[in-house]
Amino acid sequence: MTSISITQNQVDEYRQQFPALANKNYFNYGGQGPMPQVAMDAITKAQSYMQQIGPFSSEVNTWIDQETQATREAIAKELNVAPQTITITEDVTVGCNIAMWGIEWQAGDHILLSDCEHQGIVGIAQEISRRFAVEVTTCPVMATLNEGDSVAVIAQNLRPNTRLVVLSHVLWNTGQVLPLDKISNLCNKNNSLLLIDAAQSVGMLPLNLEQLGVDFYAFTGHKWCCGPGGVGGLYVRREVQEKLKPTFIGWRSVITDSQGHPKAWHPDGRRYEVATSNFPLYGGLRQAIAIHQQWGTAEARYEQICRNSEYLWRKLAVLPTVKCLCASPPSSGLVSFHLTNDQGSLKLVTFLESRGVFTRTLLNPDCIRACVHYFTLESEMDELVEGIQQFCQR
Repeated sequence: MTSISITQNQVDEYRQQFPALANKNYFNYGGQGPMPQVAMDAITKAQSYMQQIGPFSSEVNTWIDQETQATREAIAKELNVAPQTITITEDVTVGCNIAMWGIEWQAGDHILLSDCEHQGIVGIAQEISRRFAVEVTTCPVMATLNEGDSVAVIAQNLRPNTRLVVLSHVLWNTGQVLPLDKISNLCNKNNSLLLIDAAQSVGMLPLNLEQLGVDFYAFTGHKWCCGPGGVGGLYVRREVQEKLKPTFIGWRSVITDSQGHPKAWHPDGRRYEVATSNFPLYGGLRQAIAIHQQWGTAEARYEQICRNSEYLWRKLAVLPTVKCLCASPPSSGLVSFHLTNDQGSLKLVTFLESRGVFTRTLLNPDCIRACVHYFTLESEMDELVEGIQQFCQR
């Protein structure tokens, strides 16, 4: 692994850019990351600027176009794709809705999900099934966390009529990282489209979506990127853009004629954008992305995340009342575990939060999830472990 050469003083100075870290030990990056001060300042400045020059005017419209394009380019650079493949959305679920509803479904088509997908995705699939007589099944990927082959499991559950496979890159409950290059190759050979829920991967993993070969990749800026809530995106591979029809349609989707009437879709990711968004948030996301780049490369940040998750995993693994879901150090920043006694996950999370340690519970499997970022401190992880010990000794 590449070592990041940084002193403790530099770490402390870096963390001061995140006001939320000043009064708590934070392990909920998988739910929402804390925003850096520069991101909050950028949002405030942009709001004021819009009011100063508009809020609705030709000058505002020019500014919005510039902000949107700059944000599209910043996202594309992080994902190593062309800006034309990026649609700016509000969050992961909006991106998944665009991809899933834009397919021209036929009765008898098949959708394959893993058994670790978020309820929002499951709900979309269920409604598509109801409306279009599409069959939806799940494959047991969760069981491959510690043994087995996730690719083989997916292969066994593919059918000749599988139109779409929907998976998470990093499973939001167990933290398992799926091998997307192998899975995308498998789907391509089966003529199945592949949609990835990237809620837990963008901002954590180093990414090159063109190399991974996925068709759709839906993500958000408010989790591991530590950007504002309300800005996300969808990558649509250029070769499938013409096949994916816009479902949500507005003035941002279309090219108009001299009379202002729609005459065609935009030839790029704009075709899936709709109308007015909270545009001042865009600068906040760009500032958050820039903060991470100041620390080091995406590869170096991910390696530090893995070092931190291994540190926490080893501390938890020796506790007699704790069982980690992973049997070996995690390959992501998600460290999930459960108590071996009957004291209850929710009670533990509530107790920890009363001590200023923020984690969360998950229902399937029943566990507690602690998320570590590259700037999480060992002292914070020690306090989490100490809090668990004190809870279990009560």
